[in-house]
Amino acid sequence: MGQQQLILIILGAIFVGIAVVAGVAIFQDSAIDHNRAVVIADLKTLASKAQHYYSRPEIMGGGNNSFVGLTPDARGIGMLAGTAFTDNANGTYTINPPGGTADQVVLHGVGKVVMSDETYPTYDMTVDNHNQTLSRLN
Repeated sequence: MGQQQLILIILGAIFVGIAVVAGVAIFQDSAIDHNRAVVIADLKTLASKAQHYYSRPEIMGGGNNSFVGLTPDARGIGMLAGTAFTDNANGTYTINPPGGTADQVVLHGVGKVVMSDETYPTYDMTVDNHNQTLSRLN
């Protein structure tokens, strides 16, 4: 082989290596973005169910215009969406202590995809009887 052919092979291998590294980085960014989106969607679902819980009478399994019954354990999330929802393929969901109050409840979601800083996408959703406010923690 000539010297030009060796240089072209080496340059080709370098370009392929760079393309692979860039592809992996793009895939990781896409996975993180997707995980953020599904955690937010799950929190919105839980928030809507919490508002529904708030407005239902106690005799029908609701809060009777209060979030107090939503405790900061699996039972609290279970009252909204079933205990299996506390840890699904998208993330882990809890109710922040001390649990629901008469006026609001804070839902906490942690994604499953590890980010570059070794943390996970994390959000809080503050819910009252009319509003849902999302806070990005990480």
